Amino acid sequence: MLSSLQSFPPNPIPVTSTSKIHHNSWYSTTLTRLPNRRKSLFIVCAANPDDYNATLKALNSRKRFPRKSLGQHYMLNSTINDQLAAVANVKDGDLVLEIGPGTGSLTNVLIDAGATVLAIEKDPHMASLVQERFADTGRLMVIQEDFTKCHIRSHMLSLLESKNLAVTGTRHAKVVANIPFNISKDVVKQLLPMGDIFSEVVLLLQDETAIQLVEPSSRSSEYRPINIFVKFYSDPEYKFQVPRANFFPQPKVDGAVVSFKLKQPSDYPSVPSVKSFFSLINSAFNGKRKMLRNTLQHICTPSEIEETLRTVGLPATSRPEELTLDDFVKLHNSLVNT
Repeated sequence: MLSSLQSFPPNPIPVTSTSKIHHNSWYSTTLTRLPNRRKSLFIVCAANPDDYNATLKALNSRKRFPRKSLGQHYMLNSTINDQLAAVANVKDGDLVLEIGPGTGSLTNVLIDAGATVLAIEKDPHMASLVQERFADTGRLMVIQEDFTKCHIRSHMLSLLESKNLAVTGTRHAKVVANIPFNISKDVVKQLLPMGDIFSEVVLLLQDETAIQLVEPSSRSSEYRPINIFVKFYSDPEYKFQVPRANFFPQPKVDGAVVSFKLKQPSDYPSVPSVKSFFSLINSAFNGKRKMLRNTLQHICTPSEIEETLRTVGLPATSRPEELTLDDFVKLHNSLVNT
């Protein structure tokens, strides 16, 4: 990492609000088709020297090194930032939440598209850098906080009110972010239940995490409570893979872009209590290989569980990994009414 910075010109030009990275037609990408298992997906393989240089200049201007403790891996490929914004269809007048803007490479794309950006950045040095870089645009608000601990709903509602944006129809806000891989699931759990504020959440995650969140279905060995959670609140779609060579420093894993189309609260599966529903889900999966009549016996007796399963059209010997979201909804509602 140090050698990469030292290979740079000795007096780099600091990145300020007037030194934007412009994306021109000379930028080239190589698109490689993935196996048929993901027919609509593609890999972007490119690392333009100007993107690499601009990122290092921004870091060098603050004498900063990417911090492993913060999961910092900076994007070196502006085309991927363009595609992130394109997946979310970011357009003029949109309000976009960005998590971990870093040096502002994605922020630049979002603002150029005409969006107003609320950026949450834990690193005070990066928060200051990105604030200064876009100070003249009037389109960026930076909050220096740990996203996993901040009251994002309060921040968003305040910003929506200040911008006189109604949270209705197409005026819902969006999330577009290249997030630290180590907080991926925390971010997903925090954002997906916010369909009253956001219409779509587009995240660059670790590839393995992206697959775990989107692809597993019932009867899969990877099926987990998080899969029920994701489908309860959204319609997820794996978009494309991002090879690790596009990041600095290079992680040990590839990334991937996932889009979560958030459901409106009125469209959530009908359950008397969301809290009670997910409590049942978590209990059911505590003994993943065990039958539900055993994992849920703190709710009802095994015989009552068996009878309820039969009532909703499921085998008395059902295991949690065999049930779909709709199955769990029927089971929960039947148990609540027992």
